[in-house]
Amino acid sequence: MKKLARSVALSLMVAVSTAVAANCVEAQWAMRLADHKVISFESMLDEIRGSKLIFVGEIHDRKEHHVAQLDVIKALKQSGAPLAIGLEMFTAESQGNLDQWGAGKLDPDDFIKLYNREWKIPWPLYRDIFIYAREQHIPLIGLNVPREIIHKVAQEGFAALTPEQRKMLPAGITCNVDPTYKAFIQKAYMMGHTINDKSFVYFCESQMLWNKSLGWHLKEYLKQNPGRTVIVLAGLGHAMKAGIPEEIFRGTRFGYKVLLPELPGLDSNAITTADADYLLLFEQADNSEGAR
Repeated sequence: MKKLARSVALSLMVAVSTAVAANCVEAQWAMRLADHKVISFESMLDEIRGSKLIFVGEIHDRKEHHVAQLDVIKALKQSGAPLAIGLEMFTAESQGNLDQWGAGKLDPDDFIKLYNREWKIPWPLYRDIFIYAREQHIPLIGLNVPREIIHKVAQEGFAALTPEQRKMLPAGITCNVDPTYKAFIQKAYMMGHTINDKSFVYFCESQMLWNKSLGWHLKEYLKQNPGRTVIVLAGLGHAMKAGIPEEIFRGTRFGYKVLLPELPGLDSNAITTADADYLLLFEQADNSEGAR
């Protein structure tokens, strides 16, 4: 976890780049972090079938990460699992619109306008996922809270929210978190801010609000839909085990798997089972199944 914090702290930042990759390489391999064995993408899918909750992390503007997410969704759908897709990109308040989209009752242009209001990453990066979900009647679940609330907490702290705003949110938002994960957040904070104890606490509270709100809405959906497998699409810093999964599901009956994409500095030397279950690889490794 400490190595991971040094390598990918930027993924927790609220402001991300929006450069669209010109080329895209598919993930054909995965490293199973329990034994650091490189297996085929298909073998990984066989191993995670039966999991009721699967987090597939992303860097928002990396096209290959979204291609891998869609590949996971398609494979599990084709296996016959009743699916739902949990989305960091949409708020819970947009659920009605997401339901209309899935039912074929929302015009694509109107849906794109909604997407652009909710999320600032270029639509083409996510387009195929949303179209496939619509065609296959896979429910889309908005998990986030309004961005203005996240921004207010980042600027003024959780205590600055009104009673009405707090009713929409999980209780007990503080920066009293695992020290290693707190260090991870601090590295993200220091990439865009000067050191200031109070403003860091507010930034940390905003990240905890983000994690807990996503998990809070996710847990409610799972309780109401116990027969569905939910694939959660979220930024790498939220999808990693110390983010949404351990913050919300530690000590509960919900089991889960975490898949994170390989990045420069985010490799088998920087990541362990404390962070994820599988590392998605976009190039074949020498110790892969196909190389034996």
